[in-house]
Amino acid sequence: MKSDADSDLARLRAIVRTFVDERDWDQFHTPKNLASALSVEAAELLEHFQWLKDGRLEELGEAKLVEVRHEMADVLVYLVRLADKLDVDLFAAVEAKMVLNRAKYPAEQVRGDARKYYEYKSDEYKSDEYKSDEYKSDEYKDRGEA
Repeated sequence: MKSDADSDLARLRAIVRTFVDERDWDQFHTPKNLASALSVEAAELLEHFQWLKDGRLEELGEAKLVEVRHEMADVLVYLVRLADKLDVDLFAAVEAKMVLNRAKYPAEQVRGDARKYYEYKSDEYKSDEYKSDEYKSDEYKDRGEA
């Protein structure tokens, strides 16, 4: 069953496709280029919060909030376009990721605690399997971050 959010994402994908097609920009939209552009736009979003105490709405003000919305839109556009190019269903990807996150961070055990899943003391939590090295990706192990 399709949800409203899924329909909204499909509409966004169609809007972005049309924009790109009208400009013959598909030739430039490789996954690598889109991921790079997404990262740049995310940094531009972050720049608006640099040096603010918390970055709350009242701290931003109306003019800055307009700029933040534009950067958020840019991030979303590149994410939707990247998902389109890689044939990723973003709604399904989020649903699947939330299943994993719920297993790693059971609400009743981690409420109010911002640590990573592998930082919990084993005697505090029942879900020790996520703290072991076998659940840390090889990429992190290779870089010495595990």
